[in-house]
Amino acid sequence: MDVYASLADMVGNTPLVRLNRITAGLSVPVYAKLEYVNPGGSVKDRIALSMVRAAEDAGLLRPGGTIVETTSGNTGVGLAMVAAQRGYRCVFTLPEKSSAEKVAVLRAYGAEVVVCPGDVPREHPDHPRAAAERIARTTPGAWLADQYNNPANPRAHRGSTGPELWRQTEGRITHLVSGVGTGGTISGTGGYLKEVSEGRVQVIGADPEASVYSGGPGTAYAVESIGLFRHPETVDDSWPQSFHTDVVDRFERISDRDSLVTARRLAREEGLLVGASAGTAVAAALRVAVGLGPDDLVVVVIPDSGRNYLSKVFDDGWLREQIGDDTTVGGA
Repeated sequence: MDVYASLADMVGNTPLVRLNRITAGLSVPVYAKLEYVNPGGSVKDRIALSMVRAAEDAGLLRPGGTIVETTSGNTGVGLAMVAAQRGYRCVFTLPEKSSAEKVAVLRAYGAEVVVCPGDVPREHPDHPRAAAERIARTTPGAWLADQYNNPANPRAHRGSTGPELWRQTEGRITHLVSGVGTGGTISGTGGYLKEVSEGRVQVIGADPEASVYSGGPGTAYAVESIGLFRHPETVDDSWPQSFHTDVVDRFERISDRDSLVTARRLAREEGLLVGASAGTAVAAALRVAVGLGPDDLVVVVIPDSGRNYLSKVFDDGWLREQIGDDTTVGGA
């Protein structure tokens, strides 16, 4: 049994598991990086620890301070977990689209949660990011994590996720597939793999069809924590600085239907209970795998657990509302 000095030492070194039934008919091996095995339950544990450590080293976060962040849930959980260890207060702003489970988990860690409307322009004072900036500005001793523009975000993956995948695949990885939210995971991991492989590894972004990243209109979509929504009245159309666009070779655009159904298939065919954004990523990985051979190796990043979405992805009524019929609900 492994013994750790603190919970922070358990972040990272997540397992790589081959997908078997859902990849039937493909000759290329497809492996899933199970980031929900992190102690806080998601890939965001890596950046939470990285950002807090960087802020402490820079003197931006001092003992007794307050961590403020806008989050769809997972980054907040990672920050709240680290904050509990270090004695910080937490205040998080979440879009109303976030699942009830995520809100409940944040509050269980002792965080203050402010739910904000998600369908307002970036400049609106009630937008989650605008609200977080205001709270940080008016709270003594507060530090705004700002995962969207914090260099410690992609740096965390360049220093951990990327090297882990290279070691776990013994340098055989040829294709990395990952969703793009803040862009930190794909930028840091993909950047490292491209460098160490001398450009051999291809990096593919999995993106909702409506997301701006892959050329969509930016209209609303069902999948949480992935892609880029753009309100039609938004003036500031800048992308996160954590997203290094030069790292991504191409995008696979995935519909809500394919994302949600694939997430359900992973639970029922592979025993992997994962979220909808993992469904997006795996659906993209299966497309990438078509035409590849046994000398290739595809890795797809699974960002979090389906336990965060029992009231959504794994609720038959909610799923029917999203995909418009019930043909895939019972057996998907």
